[in-house]
Amino acid sequence: MNIRLTSSYLQKFALVLICVAISGPLFAQAASKAKQAEPKTAVASTPKTADVAGSASIGKPHDDSFVLGADDVVAVNVWKEPEISRSVPVRSDGKISLPLVGEVQASGQTPRQLEAEIAKRLQNYISEPDVTVIVTDMKSQKFNVLGQIARPGSYRLTSPLTVLDAIALAGGFRDFAKQKSIYVLRQNQDGTQTRLPFNYKEVVKGKNLEQNVQLAAHDTIVVP
Repeated sequence: MNIRLTSSYLQKFALVLICVAISGPLFAQAASKAKQAEPKTAVASTPKTADVAGSASIGKPHDDSFVLGADDVVAVNVWKEPEISRSVPVRSDGKISLPLVGEVQASGQTPRQLEAEIAKRLQNYISEPDVTVIVTDMKSQKFNVLGQIARPGSYRLTSPLTVLDAIALAGGFRDFAKQKSIYVLRQNQDGTQTRLPFNYKEVVKGKNLEQNVQLAAHDTIVVP
């Protein structure tokens, strides 16, 4: 009788050991899955400083010599006012439109002058409005090349160019071009034009290099 009890006891003990051995890995696997299923803590992303609608004024210095014109694109940022801030093109009539501001004349103004005008109009709605105007696309800055040139037409003035640079950009002269009689027509602020002579033969020989002026917006190079 004692032998049977001992044998039964040993069998139960062995069964318990087997259950423990099996349940150990299963418990570890379940714990691992539970850990993977835990929701991850969201990490807040850092806002981009270049966001026009919500960024602060960076205080970027303006080039007060640049005057806005039709087809230019400006980014108008009103600090802490994303509903007003936006990128807008200067229309053919020289104006832009903004919420609360309405239509405002942009053509003929520098970015700084446009900032001041927009801020003045917003004072009726916003206390001490902080306005920044940045030119993002200078489409109004163009010059023309006409006459006996390979590719006459209008070209964008996106970087400093001289008359010699413009002639090369337009493909050079045609066969009967009068290279000594070229001139540049420049628009003055009072609406008049100034005629600047350019003798290609002299300039390429290193003579009278002051003729090779840097082009301004709306200059027209005429090659007779």
